[in-house]
Amino acid sequence: MSSEESLVRRAIEGDQLAFTQLYDEHFDKIYRYIYFRVGNQAEAEDLTQEVFFKALGAIGSYKWRSTPFAAWLFRIAHNQVIDYFRRQMRQKTVTLDEEIAVNGIDPVDVAERELEIQEVTEALAQISEAQRETFSLRFVAGLSIAEVAKTLGKSEGAVKALQHNATMAIRKIILEKGNG
Repeated sequence: MSSEESLVRRAIEGDQLAFTQLYDEHFDKIYRYIYFRVGNQAEAEDLTQEVFFKALGAIGSYKWRSTPFAAWLFRIAHNQVIDYFRRQMRQKTVTLDEEIAVNGIDPVDVAERELEIQEVTEALAQISEAQRETFSLRFVAGLSIAEVAKTLGKSEGAVKALQHNATMAIRKIILEKGNG
């Protein structure tokens, strides 16, 4: 039995320290994935907390099937992001970027970073859902090819092909936009 499997079993049995350790091990990856998808720090933090709240509530129904616990968490995160966008479509709101005002961050740096993120996000919108999900899990969440394969239920070769095709398509879209 792997250490993660043991940890998950203890969390299922109600061991709060085990769940806390799972939280600590996976929080950053889940947060980066969600932040990349929604592009808003406060929303990403809230959604990440919701993911772990839902995971805590549903941990008893988790079944170990040689799939990493992270795959289960990323499925919850994926569903949270979908729900978030559905809510956004129903209620269009204008948000104030409090990060600049509160933290004294250089607006030029923030604008440049947001422009880069916007370029990649716009390019991601133009590729297939499978490529977009693979790209997000690999480069935003920082999962390995094996972890992405298990999360998506695909072979490692398929994930490598999706990753390659996604990065080439994104590069081409951004370069064409810059030259157009």
